[in-house]
Amino acid sequence: MTIQLIAAFAIAFLVSVGFGAWLVPFLRKIKAGQAIKEIGPTWHQSKAGTPTMGGLMFILAAVIVCLTVGWKLMTEGDFSHIFVLVFALIYGAIGFLDDFEKLKHKQNLGLTARQKFLLQLVVAIAFIYLIRRFGLLHMSAKQGCIDLYIPFVNKSVAVPELIYVVFAAFVIVGTVNAVNITDGVDGLATGTSLPVFLCYTALCFFWGRRYLGLGIFSAAITGGLLGFLTYNFNPAKIFMGDTGSLFLGGAVVAMAFAYDMPLILITLGIVFLIETLSDIIQVGYFKLSHGKRVFKMAPFHHHLEMGGWTGKKWKEKELFALYTFISAVFAVISFFGVSGRF
Repeated sequence: MTIQLIAAFAIAFLVSVGFGAWLVPFLRKIKAGQAIKEIGPTWHQSKAGTPTMGGLMFILAAVIVCLTVGWKLMTEGDFSHIFVLVFALIYGAIGFLDDFEKLKHKQNLGLTARQKFLLQLVVAIAFIYLIRRFGLLHMSAKQGCIDLYIPFVNKSVAVPELIYVVFAAFVIVGTVNAVNITDGVDGLATGTSLPVFLCYTALCFFWGRRYLGLGIFSAAITGGLLGFLTYNFNPAKIFMGDTGSLFLGGAVVAMAFAYDMPLILITLGIVFLIETLSDIIQVGYFKLSHGKRVFKMAPFHHHLEMGGWTGKKWKEKELFALYTFISAVFAVISFFGVSGRF
């Protein structure tokens, strides 16, 4: 099992780095550059034209690893890694449509919020049905209920199936968009996500071969992200785009549900949660106060960039280090919060 996880990581890293060596100049050649929001920090305008859709690097890496390192598992009837891959790919496809619309119209506006929400909601419900159908969700002894695992206390509560589906759809769509919101500074979503997938990989190693498929997928994403980071670290040569961030968000939340522990995202995805809450608080307070703001700009990383509260204007490399460190600390906390489950 250890060899398969290491192979998944190494192959994904090499594929991501190798594909990036071709992808970055190709996207420059076809002028697939990112448009920058005018309402954002003024210094971000210098990034206009930087190639986008770089998420294709770690997406390709994940696909190749799942179909090669994970092939034997499929012959044995274990398709868990394929379920999460396909789910994430569909979200990546939604992001690709969004990126394509932005490039087509040469502005930072792609699909409408309603279009993205409806597409994401349909995919979320279909995924929950799929993993329930193939036994990845633990059905409760209480008829018509699904057990919802509570981390840290190592207990489960029976939740009526319909309520669970509504809850799951909310968590899935929320998490996917939270990762997308975090992708606003060079390397930020990449660095924040790396500890998350390292935690998922460690859980597979700790819990055993039963979860090898999920471990292969998470190890592949870890390697792919690390390869992508060689191009995405400040100053970024390429952005992941919505293609990458929606795929990544789909992978983060799909793994939590495939491991049957969605509530772990409260701690494991703490940075994504903070980013989303800052956006909700900002918009809500702006409307209630008729124009006042809690933050200089939302989401929270822009607030820090602009010197909010302390006056210190955080540089992009500093934000990368801060967010990655926080994510790593909470990944360790999350690991110990669920490690005694099996």
